[in-house]
Amino acid sequence: MSRTSLGEVYRARDPRLGRDVAIKVLPQHLAADHDALARFEREARAVAALSHPNILSIYDVGSDSGVTYAVMELLEGESLRSRLARGPLSWRRCSTSDSPGTRSVGRPTGREWRRRKPCPGP
Repeated sequence: MSRTSLGEVYRARDPRLGRDVAIKVLPQHLAADHDALARFEREARAVAALSHPNILSIYDVGSDSGVTYAVMELLEGESLRSRLARGPLSWRRCSTSDSPGTRSVGRPTGREWRRRKPCPGP
């Protein structure tokens, strides 16, 4: 499906639960790199600690026959890379409160972020 800085992502079928999932695999050339392995695991723990409709869910993390993987929710839709290939996103669109990205950043744990000082006037 795609490649990331820490792996390749594949579409798979979970036969036990009857659903499609995404599996991120740490490439063989990074499997012996302790820093890459630690970053892969930190990333999985960080995502697993969050619960929000705009953040994917992690179902499993592990290693089998020397292959390190993370099984996660499969999200359908356009990738950011392909969206940006069509042209830049406006600053206003990216920063609006109804943008899925900003909604997930502001309240992933049910707590709201609040500014300590009011914004300066126009």
